[in-house]
Amino acid sequence: MSHSAQRLGVVAESAPGETRVAATPATVPHLVSLGYEVIVESGAGRRSGFTDDAYAGAGARIAGREETWDADIVLKVNAPSADEITALHDGTTLVSLIGPAADPGLVDALARRPITVLAMDAVPRVSRAQSLDVLSSMANIAGYRAVIEAAHAFGRLFTGQVTAAGKVPPAKVLVAGAGVAGLAAIATATSLGAVVRATDPRPEVAEQVRSLGAEFLDVGVAQAASTDGYARETSRDYDRRAAEMYAEQAADVDIVVTTALIPGRPAPRLLTAEHVARMRPGSVVVDMAAAQGGNVEGTRPGEAVVTGNGVTIIGYTDLAGRLPAQASQLYGTNLVNLMKLLTPGADGRLVLDFDDVVQRAMTVVRDGEKTWPPPPVPVSAAPTTPATAPSSAASAPVRETAAAPAGRPPSPPGRRRHLVTAAVAVVLFLLTAFSPNALIEHLTVFVLSIVIGYYVIGNVHHALHTPLMSITNAISGIIVVGALLQIGQGDGVVAVLSFVAILLASINIVGGFAVTRRMLGMFTRS
Repeated sequence: MSHSAQRLGVVAESAPGETRVAATPATVPHLVSLGYEVIVESGAGRRSGFTDDAYAGAGARIAGREETWDADIVLKVNAPSADEITALHDGTTLVSLIGPAADPGLVDALARRPITVLAMDAVPRVSRAQSLDVLSSMANIAGYRAVIEAAHAFGRLFTGQVTAAGKVPPAKVLVAGAGVAGLAAIATATSLGAVVRATDPRPEVAEQVRSLGAEFLDVGVAQAASTDGYARETSRDYDRRAAEMYAEQAADVDIVVTTALIPGRPAPRLLTAEHVARMRPGSVVVDMAAAQGGNVEGTRPGEAVVTGNGVTIIGYTDLAGRLPAQASQLYGTNLVNLMKLLTPGADGRLVLDFDDVVQRAMTVVRDGEKTWPPPPVPVSAAPTTPATAPSSAASAPVRETAAAPAGRPPSPPGRRRHLVTAAVAVVLFLLTAFSPNALIEHLTVFVLSIVIGYYVIGNVHHALHTPLMSITNAISGIIVVGALLQIGQGDGVVAVLSFVAILLASINIVGGFAVTRRMLGMFTRS
């Protein structure tokens, strides 16, 4: 290890009830491979099920609180307390959840120290930063756990059954918000056998909802696309129509999971007391936005309460922490990916590059200077739409492309396609003009088969891979039969070509059945 390597400290969490840790025995070797001296505070992983011996075996050094907080880089989960900010020495780089938009006072307190602070919950939602996105990692676990908590409080089967003792209807679940947490909740509820419905202001997520086996409820009011990858405030018209839909659904469903959050603002109110009053006794509401004020009227952060009409409202704020080992592993992996980005030389030296939009967006304090908020990083999760053609040529300048020489406009795609089609037609005409009648007959069947096959197979939906495999197996079977009829004609060339056709088509059939069997096995319960 280089003598210039920096010390990286993994501290124990002091927040009441926090079970997660910023590094696990599985992520420590990756940090060591980057050249850092990894120091883990004694007992830091105990509540996640990780012993000090496991950390030591992974290459970390176990130390006390004072030495760990004295490291050059400190990794933790929750934002530091006032005492913990004081424990950081000058020049330290702190990496943790900060919540800069929700707690500007904390950012000011951090900026009063000559330190650098990176907020893991300020990762911009750009493609190359997905491996650092702690909010998505934790939301995925929290969405799963929300349904598990709901099932426990519900006390009845999620799946429908028909038994000799009678019929049991499936539970009906409504998920409000189809982000990462919402999709995880949808997948979990569907896998448990419930009838799941979901709603979201973004119509582009409808396909994702349906792909998980749920029904998408469209409010019917269009919303502007997000420019930063996060949710934005909805319009009054949308809120009015959504309230009507929630009133109708509340009277019909058994379980509601709400996930709506807007960064830097209190959670929007989705269910009022009147909506909850319409729910049947024994129903359950899981408010995943409880820590930010709640989506449901009557939510108490960190508690589960039962209303006068027998509806349980769960406002747990530690859903991800209720699966501590896996949550710590995912959080630790996000930190490893960040440290790889910050350690380009893998030499145990952290290098902060403000020209990198990801690093700039995450940095809230740099050497004691407040750098929050960062410059906006425009991101859009909405599908792009073709630009409308200008009304006149003078309204938009012509741009040259790399494929076209300067001074000559590129050929339109439609024109090139017509030229290629004409060339193929000429070749086929010449081929038929100088060929015997028998060849012309076979060639006609061949061309028609290509055309029909293209339109039949090309129009199969991308989700129907197994039916597509069946079609290709049928085509291969036809090839085998045709080749068997031709192989005994006495012509050596025909026999060789027929043998090759039989061999290749047989391989395709066997492979097709093998792939189909493997795909079907993914949906078979053990």
